[in-house]
Amino acid sequence: MAGSVGLALCGQTLVVRGGSRFLATSTASSDDDSLFIYDCSAAEKKSQENKGEDAPLDQGSGVILASTFSKSGSYFALTDDSKRLILFRTKPWQCLSVRTVARRCTALTFIASEEKVLVADKSGDVYSFSVLEPHGCGHLELGHLSMLLDVAVSPDDRFILTADRDEKIRVSWAAAPHSIESFCLGHTEFVSRISVVPTQPGLLLSSSGRFAASRIAFWCQENCVALLCDGTPVVYIFQLDARRQQLVYRQQLALQHQVWDVAFEETQGLWVLQDCQEAPLVLYRPVGGQWQSVPESAVLKKISGVLRGNWAMLEGLFLSTVDHLRAICRPKMSLLGCSSIVSQGASVICPLLVGYVFLLLSLSSKFLIMNMWRFTLLSAKFCYVPLKNITLSGRLLRPM
Repeated sequence: MAGSVGLALCGQTLVVRGGSRFLATSTASSDDDSLFIYDCSAAEKKSQENKGEDAPLDQGSGVILASTFSKSGSYFALTDDSKRLILFRTKPWQCLSVRTVARRCTALTFIASEEKVLVADKSGDVYSFSVLEPHGCGHLELGHLSMLLDVAVSPDDRFILTADRDEKIRVSWAAAPHSIESFCLGHTEFVSRISVVPTQPGLLLSSSGRFAASRIAFWCQENCVALLCDGTPVVYIFQLDARRQQLVYRQQLALQHQVWDVAFEETQGLWVLQDCQEAPLVLYRPVGGQWQSVPESAVLKKISGVLRGNWAMLEGLFLSTVDHLRAICRPKMSLLGCSSIVSQGASVICPLLVGYVFLLLSLSSKFLIMNMWRFTLLSAKFCYVPLKNITLSGRLLRPM
């Protein structure tokens, strides 16, 4: 999530972060006392000798900028505004290391083998840090000419995918990151989010623009995609038709409060984190083909009670994607005398449109020609008004 409030789920482990703290608990009804709380502001400060080559000593407040689970959920990693990468083991929860990074980070991800974690930063570089050697220094893997906003890895660890502020998605070989396999150039504004489809490793979902998707979540059981856009109390549900390479619109979940983040749990359904102290979490499950909120179960009641008891770490901390980028770039912008990082075209949109929010990029093998990956581009626009029977096709769809 582009901001300081976020939700992450892997297996039956749920993490909610806000400010400099995060709390982890279990969604299993049998684990009543499985609560772990960590405060980055109290974490150890590393000396300058372990920092990047030109990184000045930073006195950040420990606000968490990005976090992620490894594929199996055995590891959890985060970065904060004090330029630190903090690695945890989750079974049981234990902080393994606190390492410094060269610059503030914008996104991170584990590779599928869980041997390394990749960290993207605001200067456009991607560093890799060993998981097996939790105190090892970072290694520069690749670099862009502009700020990186997201990073992902293909399920077979062959490719590193990076998205930047200059409208580009790059596909690089993991074994030789200096070797660029291809660019995906369909976007016209900064690319805020990319996500490889777990069940279809040849498909990549991405979003861009001022009102772009701040979260793309995928549910493997029914190939469902949940899309959360900045500043809206609505979650859009699509179903992926991999054979036709289409996203079929199914439903929109309208909530009464601003939605901070969403995440799927394979056995439970869709968890929604919202700006409501009385009901911070809402759980949705498919019933008769439609997603419906479930009555407050014992697990939901337990986790909501934990969040209410720690509400101070969440209140007033949400940042939209654009606000998050502006906050990251503020020091450099002040030096350059700039006042905005958003292009003029990005701020002029139709009042009904959320923006250019979703692109489906095909990496399927049938476009494999002489070992060169070919990309097809599909795009759509989303509306505040209800959408009916909208499917993703090769042309730009108009709001209904």
